[in-house]
Amino acid sequence: MPELLEAIMLVCFGFSWPLNVYRNIKSHTAKGMSIAFILLIMTGYVAGITAKIVCHNFSYVLAVYFINLAIVSVNVFVYFHNRKLDRKRSVEQTL
Repeated sequence: MPELLEAIMLVCFGFSWPLNVYRNIKSHTAKGMSIAFILLIMTGYVAGITAKIVCHNFSYVLAVYFINLAIVSVNVFVYFHNRKLDRKRSVEQTL
């Protein structure tokens, strides 16, 4: 039962990440994004994955951790892409 509840928590929490990635891609700006926050969330997922591996607790919950980590990782790339767009717009405005 604890693993089922953990999986439900991860799935519920994880539903927000694809929406967040989509919103960040559509915004074309890094304003409002925090790389520190993204990395903190990723660190939490890595800690959860590590705990499962260390305890030899290989179950479907581990897969959910990996899926969430992958989706949040996309936000890192989106952040740097949007930051590049912000810099480009900034240079264009100064010309």
